[in-house]
Amino acid sequence: MAEELDFQFMLDTFFVALSGIPVALAVTIVALLISLPLGFLLALTRKNRIPVLSQMARVYVSFVRGTPIIVQIFIVYSSIPLILDTLFTTYNIDVKVYDIHPIWYAFVVFSFSTTAILIEVFRSALSTIEKGQLEAAYAVGLTSIQAYRRIIIPQILVVALPNLCNATVNLIKATSLGYAMSLQEITLKAKVEANVGYNYIEAYIDVFIVYLILCSLVEFAFKLFEKRLEKYKLVYT
Repeated sequence: MAEELDFQFMLDTFFVALSGIPVALAVTIVALLISLPLGFLLALTRKNRIPVLSQMARVYVSFVRGTPIIVQIFIVYSSIPLILDTLFTTYNIDVKVYDIHPIWYAFVVFSFSTTAILIEVFRSALSTIEKGQLEAAYAVGLTSIQAYRRIIIPQILVVALPNLCNATVNLIKATSLGYAMSLQEITLKAKVEANVGYNYIEAYIDVFIVYLILCSLVEFAFKLFEKRLEKYKLVYT
């Protein structure tokens, strides 16, 4: 007969798992702050077929798409400390590389992965913009920055918002792999509690519920934002 679930353990561990949300959100927010502008700029290089940069962006996207994020995590978490330690030792810089908090490596790997995803999101959105709109903006005296800020970017956001929502939700879920870097996020906190009495089923149910709630709230926030952008849909469609 299968063991019954320990609901008291589930309740206690649920609140422990909740305490990992700030770390998961911090990684998500920082990764988005880095990858949004980078993804947009690299998408422009691909759309405009800028020599070298366009090819590099294409290879970058192919690499990220063709490798599991857990492999990217292991590469970053094992190679960056080694490289930094070698550099600091060579130049006699007194920094304890192996004492660096794992959240910094999480910022790197998730920004790296998300940027590649957003390149394709923005490239797809840019393809919906007619070239004549930029030419018209230049004709009335707008600079490139003004044209993109006032005309192009609002339209891109309207088109890209559903994919941006998906990318953000997937990023939040991907932070659950931060345990591989000993990052004290939702999953690791629950697993540590489960290790005491081997209550792994209960712990993973808690993780499931926490991520379900968190991702649902993010999707709801994007829907509210999409309603705010309805005026642009009316103007540009």
